[in-house]
Amino acid sequence: QVQLVESGGGLVQAGGSLRLSCAASGSIFGFTVMGWYRQVPGKQRELVASINRLGRKNYVDSVWGRFTISRDNAKNTMDLQMNSLKPEDTAVYYCNIVVGTEYWGQGTQVTVSS
Repeated sequence: QVQLVESGGGLVQAGGSLRLSCAASGSIFGFTVMGWYRQVPGKQRELVASINRLGRKNYVDSVWGRFTISRDNAKNTMDLQMNSLKPEDTAVYYCNIVVGTEYWGQGTQVTVSS
C-alpha cells in the first residue's frame, strides 16, 4: 500500500512561483512512473509532468520551460517547481505514482490571480 501526500499549494499572483511536494510512504521500490496531474471543475484531469524510474521527464506543452519535476529517491519525495505561473495554471494538483497499481494523493489547490 502506498500513500501520497501533497503540500505546497496556495494563492500566488501571475508571474509568481510555487513549489509542490509529494511525500510517498510505503514501498515504491520499482515504481514505473510518478507524475503531477491537475484538474479544474468540469474538465478532465490532465497530466502536467512525469518522471519515470530512469529519470526521464515529460511535460505538457503548456508548462514547458516553466515547470520542473524532480524526485529524491532517498526521501521518497517528488517536487514540482512552478515558475512564471499563469491564471490558467489554476487547478487542483494531484500526485500520482504507478507501482504495479496506481495511487493518487488527495490534491492541493493552486490558485493564480491575474
